[in-house]
Amino acid sequence: MSSLMPQPEQAGIVACTVSRDVQNFDLLIEDMETALGENWGDLGFAEALAFFGQPEAQGMEFIALAMDDTDEENLVLMGEIITQAKAREIKVILIAEDVTPGALHSLLRLGADEFVPYPLPEGELSQAIDRVRAKDEPVVEPAKSAPQLKAGTKKDGALIVVHGLAGGTGATTMAVNLAWELANAEKTGGPSVCLLDLDLQFGSVSTFLDLPRREVVYDMLSDTESMDEEIFGQSLLTYEEKLHVLTAPPEMLPLDLIGSDDVSRILNIARDQFDYVIVDMPSTLVQWSETVLNMAHIYFATLELDMRSAQNTLRFKRALQSEELPVEKLRYVMNRAPKFTDLSGKGRVKRMAESLGISIDLSLPDGGKPITQANDHGTPLATSAPKSPLRREIAKLAQSIHSLKDNTAAAA
Repeated sequence: MSSLMPQPEQAGIVACTVSRDVQNFDLLIEDMETALGENWGDLGFAEALAFFGQPEAQGMEFIALAMDDTDEENLVLMGEIITQAKAREIKVILIAEDVTPGALHSLLRLGADEFVPYPLPEGELSQAIDRVRAKDEPVVEPAKSAPQLKAGTKKDGALIVVHGLAGGTGATTMAVNLAWELANAEKTGGPSVCLLDLDLQFGSVSTFLDLPRREVVYDMLSDTESMDEEIFGQSLLTYEEKLHVLTAPPEMLPLDLIGSDDVSRILNIARDQFDYVIVDMPSTLVQWSETVLNMAHIYFATLELDMRSAQNTLRFKRALQSEELPVEKLRYVMNRAPKFTDLSGKGRVKRMAESLGISIDLSLPDGGKPITQANDHGTPLATSAPKSPLRREIAKLAQSIHSLKDNTAAAA
């Protein structure tokens, strides 16, 4: 390892850590040495900006920008480091410990290529290095991610909606993992599933599945009148060749960019092409929320055992009733529900439901840190935490929905 500013004669250096003090990230030191041997250096924040202007920086492959919650005060500086690195075609791996999601989001949007949480999971840094190096290699199969949709297909797919009644109630986690479990409901020849992220401002389905956000999504949303199966298919990405995903656009857009007619066209074409369409809604009620509710077969509303969820649920229910919308479609989901043995907690859930005049139809357990880690790593729970109690509940729900759809089809 080279300390401080890499020197000109150190031609073998291909990467640098950039941090306030690299000694605060001892696991990063170990993993850098494992991956690169002695061919790396370390820089402070200000040193990195100075180094980028030197001729020696031309040989750099990537930097590992390491930060913790203390460094959030210097987000502007962090952003400048990323911007300067990208301007010189140096890849950026962001290593973060206890950093808020908002800060991470802003840095990733500035161009950070990879994000790895700290403490570093086993082998994760090495995999991130492989991925940033692979980005320089030519893509042999450029169109692999876009599904080919057939005109005239009429599958009449089931429309399942997930709506968080408060921030952090697990709506996106539920939507992503329910979609993945449905896509894997059968060992062979399973149902086709499409996951739509309609939260145009803060949608994080792409993050939870490690998929890129693309301008083609904005183009499709801006002109749904001319949308056909080909255009809709080009706006989708395929995850692990099983799940088709419409991510949120790359830029934060007003929710009224699309109207009820636009949403209706998108949902109709998705239902024609897929057996199941899962929609992750924004928590905000908008004009086209009514369209989604009216078209939905099941409308899951997630909440938690706290006052904000109770107040939001009451307002949500009253708003729908005032417009005479089909509130009977709502299925309330208690996220981070008390354990079976927590009699006090279960009593609080019962009293909350009674006071709001609702029924808690589904209780999802608290999955703890593995859930956050799975979302940060961009993998479904079935892959990263298959034994998680939360994953098991979502898998049971998916099997129940799929069995119900099969029975309905057989009866028809």
